[in-house]
This record gives sequence, structure tokens and C-alpha cells, in this order.
Amino acid sequence: MARHRLRFTKTGRAVYLSHLDLMRTIQRVFQRAGVRIWHSEGFNPHAYISAALPLSLGVESVAELLDFEIVDDTPLANLPELLNAKLPEGITVLEAWEAERKVKELVWLRIAGTLEYDVLPDTGEFARALETFFKQESILVSKLSKKKEETQVDIVPLIQEIAFQPDGAHQVRMEAVIAAQNPGLNPNLLIEALSQQAPELVPDFVRVARVEVYDKDMQVFR
Repeated sequence: MARHRLRFTKTGRAVYLSHLDLMRTIQRVFQRAGVRIWHSEGFNPHAYISAALPLSLGVESVAELLDFEIVDDTPLANLPELLNAKLPEGITVLEAWEAERKVKELVWLRIAGTLEYDVLPDTGEFARALETFFKQESILVSKLSKKKEETQVDIVPLIQEIAFQPDGAHQVRMEAVIAAQNPGLNPNLLIEALSQQAPELVPDFVRVARVEVYDKDMQVFR
């Protein structure tokens, strides 16, 4: 049975939908759209669907990937229209195809974000200070492990590139390419690094979006 993959967005109010709720929603949408996908057997069958890299709550994305397997004759070209008619606001299927590459080949993520400051006399100066901070040879950040134990991680090897530009009177625009997995870098750790080591640069509000995914050679992953 062929594996299938689709790319979808998660924006607007949908960013506050948890990963578990998102998976449940997508399963129901396939059913409501009349598209049969592979399910487990037994008393409580569940759909075999999986998101490549689950998003943190509150993070937008226009490059989410979902793997699944169709067991009927629904053409993949028709899938976006069928699913979008049933999906909630903020979740939109952009394309669907037969998957040939394994998710483990996904290595880098491109993110874009806006750092907002209530009082910011010189956005250019702040942008330069942020770039200087993240160009250090090592940036150790304290975080809790999955076992709830405090550990330190050096985030510099997990950042391939990062840049900041002034954006209006109270904002700095950020764009970065960060590690996707094994290990990946949660964008929240970028702000946590500032909080722990350069609190004068911490923004009052942050918006972050995932905009593209790549393989090890920085080729778009599909």
C-alpha cells in the first residue's frame, strides 16, 4: 500500500489547537469528506496518520506535513478541495502526493518571526544586538528534559543561520534556519536564551511561524 503525504497550513486561531486535537480533527475530516484511509483493526480502530514534526502550541506554519494511506480510489489531486470543504478556519490543505522520502531525511526548518517591544528607541540597534548575541560560539540554555530534570543545551550547533532586521517603530523581524530533529530546536529556546543571558533584549511579545522544511542539503523536503 502506497504512503501518501499532504502539506497544510495551521494559522490564525488554529494555532491554539493542540497536536492531539489537531490529529482528531483531521481524522474526522477525512471521514466527513468521504475519503477512506487505513485504520487499525479491533474494538477501537484508529487512523494511521502522523504529523512529521508536531508544532508547539501558538506557533503558525505554512509547511506542515502529514502522512497517511488512502484505501479507496480518491485521486490525490482532488484531496485538497475535498478536505478543505470540511476543515476548520486556519487549517488548509495545499497539496497532496505519493510520498517517496522518509521523514527522517527532514533536517532543517526555516522559521520567521516578529519580536515586538513596548518601548524600543532604535530598532536597528536592537537588531544588531540580537545578531551579535546569536553569533556567539556557544549559548548554553537551561531547560527541563522529558524526565523533568534540568539540563543544559548548547543551541548554537542547532542554528544554521539567523538574521534580524528592524521592522517599524517597535518590531524586529527574525528569520532563521534551525535543526528539525534528533535533536531539534524549539523556537521558544531562542527567546529563553535571551531571557537567561541577555534580558535587556527580551521582547514583550513574539510571533513565530514555520515557513519551510529542508533536507540535509537545504533542498525543499517533500
